[in-house]
Amino acid sequence: MIIKTLILSLPLIALSYSVSAVELKSPAPAFSLPAINKTTEKITLSDYKGKVIYLDFWASWCAPCRVSFPILDRLYQNHHQEGFEVIAINLDEEPEAARQFLKDNPIHFTVLRDSLGEVPERYQVDAMPTSFLIDKKGTIRHIHSGFSATDEADLKQRIEGLLAE
Repeated sequence: MIIKTLILSLPLIALSYSVSAVELKSPAPAFSLPAINKTTEKITLSDYKGKVIYLDFWASWCAPCRVSFPILDRLYQNHHQEGFEVIAINLDEEPEAARQFLKDNPIHFTVLRDSLGEVPERYQVDAMPTSFLIDKKGTIRHIHSGFSATDEADLKQRIEGLLAE
């Protein structure tokens, strides 16, 4: 509940303190987080240097996340061999909620856990889900809030364009 409240109140905090948001064409902020579904203890953004990354912030209570996960997994499986990675950062307070979501929505990409909400603060996340498409040089090239099935075609085109660069 604290994370949900934090995420929903971020726009007010940003307005109150005039925090500058992460912008297009800016370097993606670094992070190191524990994995939920991999054996590696901690994963950093720099582990994926030279790859196109779809960085997704999600929670088990997020209805659009249930729509996005199968689509993201399909895109991941279709483009992983070309250098595409999906990193999903879970913001649930209780790790069991995330594990149950993953059991109900099995995927192949990397899922990390940030129960303290530090990384979404760096990325100025103000909605669920929020995603950042990061190019091979580590630059944010697209920011997207929410998710619907109609987003797939545009996302696929953006990913393929960045992979071709």
